[in-house]
Amino acid sequence: MMLCLQNNTSGGEAGTGSPREDSGYNAGVKPLHYSRVLPWLVLAASLLIAFGTWHWATAIFLPSNAVAARASQRPIGNNSDLYPRWLGARAALIYGRSPYSDDVTREIQTGFYGRPLDPRKPGDPAAQEAFVYPLYVIFLLAPTITLPFRTAQEIFRWLLLVGLGCSVPLWMHAIGFRPRRVWVLSGVVLALSTYPAVLEFYMQNLATLVIFLLAAAAALLVRNWQALSGMVLALSTIKPEISWLVILWLLLWAISDYAKRKRLIWSFLGTMLLQVLAAEVVVPGWVGQFFAAVRGYPAYGSDPNIFAVFLPRWLAKIVTAALIGVLLAMLWRWRKAAAGTAEFGWALGWAAAVTLAILPKLAAYNQPLLIPVLLVLIDHYEAISRSSVLPRALTKGAFACQIWQWTAALTLSLCSLIIPTARLLPAAQWPVLTFLALPPMTLLAVAATSSVQKPIPRILAAPRG
Repeated sequence: MMLCLQNNTSGGEAGTGSPREDSGYNAGVKPLHYSRVLPWLVLAASLLIAFGTWHWATAIFLPSNAVAARASQRPIGNNSDLYPRWLGARAALIYGRSPYSDDVTREIQTGFYGRPLDPRKPGDPAAQEAFVYPLYVIFLLAPTITLPFRTAQEIFRWLLLVGLGCSVPLWMHAIGFRPRRVWVLSGVVLALSTYPAVLEFYMQNLATLVIFLLAAAAALLVRNWQALSGMVLALSTIKPEISWLVILWLLLWAISDYAKRKRLIWSFLGTMLLQVLAAEVVVPGWVGQFFAAVRGYPAYGSDPNIFAVFLPRWLAKIVTAALIGVLLAMLWRWRKAAAGTAEFGWALGWAAAVTLAILPKLAAYNQPLLIPVLLVLIDHYEAISRSSVLPRALTKGAFACQIWQWTAALTLSLCSLIIPTARLLPAAQWPVLTFLALPPMTLLAVAATSSVQKPIPRILAAPRG
């Protein structure tokens, strides 16, 4: 999720005119051979991190979870977040049944947990695993509903990883960050070497698909493909709790220069209308059923947001409302920015960071939404390093949370080569100790750095050509 990119000062950045700097004595200027070797060293380190993360997941983390599940007598079925959506799509499109109905919910529980849940059994989970999505998600799943679920699961297992990897260059393009290809490849490898990537591979939640669609919609605007961007943006509403703030920003951005950007608005609204009406044809009255399912969801499926974890509930609500107000003020400030500029990137970063902060779900599969936030910080890292102590400390703290996950996973993986795995199981959770700290630290870093630099100059981007 975090990228470690080189600091390029040649080819496109004007010098200061200082003889000491121009003669190559500046401590920040590296020899030519160093600048050529460094990207490949970073790529090699990224591949080592990938090995460490995935080996930790398969050899230590998953066995530890299996032991805990057996100890708590938790029922285990396919344990796939794709299954409720897939079975709901199958029920609606093949059999004409409402996926929000109680009987479909029982079928979903039977597949996900291995049997229907029994509230009288203390070991049974509280999460009902019902179909709590807008019905038009079934159209994205339609090509797989005639396949055995195992086959559909394998397809999405790899499709979501590909989407996660592809979102990295898309976000880079959206924020105007243009590193060299080897740095982009390292970023993709690192994004695929995170705990959220592992979780998506084994659970197939559609959060990664939504984040990929958001990245694609933002990147398309840089190319001025507004109509296509609006269509893609409408598809991202299959998980509105993840996409709504980014959509709000892009619609505000479009309205602020309506004459030039109106195609985004009308394409988005037209696609939304088409999705809603098409779903209404399949299951009449689905909108009311969906909102009824949403109202019941907090009782079993949601968590407190990150503020409610540390603050009293009343204070957490005030902080959440205040944060949304600050976000709206920042977005209003940047509404005239052209797509692909620094200000456009900061707006995307703010929207993504605030989304994770207020999201009533602490699951790690939502954290790929931090990719654009961390990319913005990396893109402006040299300027941040010249600012005051607080922005520097918060930025380093955000990166440290992610680096800890990689370091701990790699350390456990290397230890498992010489120490029996069973002895390492008590330490299986070490790499995810910073899981809760990463979103708030990243939000604080963005808040501190975007207020200090107005705007921050682009220094870390690779030379053109």
